[in-house]
Amino acid sequence: MRLGLRYRLLVPPTLLLLGTVAATAWAASHAAGTVERQFDERIRAIEQTVNGPPTFRLNEPILRQMRGLTGAELIFLGTNGERVSTLADSKIGENDYRKSEIAIRPPHPNEGGTLVVLYPESLRQSAVREAVRPALWLGTAGGLVAFALAAFTARRLVRRIRDIESRTRDIAAGTFEPIPLPTSDDEVRDLVQSVNRMTLTLAEYREALQRTERLRILGQFSGGLAHQLRNSATGARLAVQLILNESTGRDWEPLRVALRQLSRIESNLRQFLSLGRPNPAKRESLEIVSVLDSTVESLRAQARHTGTQLNWQPGQMRGNVIGDAEQLADLFSNLLGNALDAAGPGGEVRMEYDLLPSAIRVTILDNGSGPPERIAATLFEPFVTGKDQGVGLGLAVAKQVVDSHGGTLRWERRDRYTAFIVELPGS
Repeated sequence: MRLGLRYRLLVPPTLLLLGTVAATAWAASHAAGTVERQFDERIRAIEQTVNGPPTFRLNEPILRQMRGLTGAELIFLGTNGERVSTLADSKIGENDYRKSEIAIRPPHPNEGGTLVVLYPESLRQSAVREAVRPALWLGTAGGLVAFALAAFTARRLVRRIRDIESRTRDIAAGTFEPIPLPTSDDEVRDLVQSVNRMTLTLAEYREALQRTERLRILGQFSGGLAHQLRNSATGARLAVQLILNESTGRDWEPLRVALRQLSRIESNLRQFLSLGRPNPAKRESLEIVSVLDSTVESLRAQARHTGTQLNWQPGQMRGNVIGDAEQLADLFSNLLGNALDAAGPGGEVRMEYDLLPSAIRVTILDNGSGPPERIAATLFEPFVTGKDQGVGLGLAVAKQVVDSHGGTLRWERRDRYTAFIVELPGS
């Protein structure tokens, strides 16, 4: 049988209440016994007063004085038939009396007679009630107050726990919202904090699982198509390369632009296929300026076509990094291509190069509007894009390349420019 928490909490105060009732009953019984003993002591006191010295004859004035002192009705019955009473004969029997008889012993003037002591039962009952009432009131009131406080506390505690239970059902259903913390600093607050930490962890697990699932579906449904497109782009690039190698004396700049674009398509498809897979970088010393020069040259035609100003002046500084030339070219091609798209016709894109004490920093700036605020915190995750026709893979691939080279990639707003900063360890 399932016993709810509320009832479990009420068991101790219920037992306490029953114990209080039992203790009160014992106290009442003890008080009643005390009253009975007091009445017995009064009878003994009357007996000692009557039989003890000095002795005096029991007449009506003496009996009336004794009644005033003891509260009892007195009747003296002498041996010669004498009868003296403080109670009229007509009133005997109208009330219940507790009767006691005291034998008069010598040398009393009324020796051989009997003194009858009649205590009114109403007086005795009133004395018992007065003795018992405080214990009954205190015991009953204390027990009821304790029970009421326990019931109130149990109700509040159960309501708070049921609220936590309701929120945990929401969490189980996939709503990972934190529970508001209670105002009281107690164990329930600690429980809510633990549940909130669990909620945050579950939300992070769900996001990680969703990213993994997206990558898995991407690999299942797009891998074959990407391989086919890459093979086609490679074939077209080789054909254009063959024409350029066999032809002389003509300006084949358009074909060279087409060759660079085909190479970029092939590179993008290669990145697409490698996204989310371990792809260790080659370890060789590279002059980073040469990589940046080739990246800028591959995109100058796009900048001229869109009317975007592309500024790149490396100066005399030179620095080397340890890494994979092909992956780094893909990295900067992605970032610079995104900057050209963001700046748009008439816009400005600038690439800066700095030597740090133990690293090389490359900054790509554009005067576009920047990423939307809704995706600012997840910009480097797969399938996150602010472009209407974007897929959201370029920055994810760039972040993967930078991480594999032990560097960092971040972005920030600088006045009216959006800056993507790459820092790679120097060699």
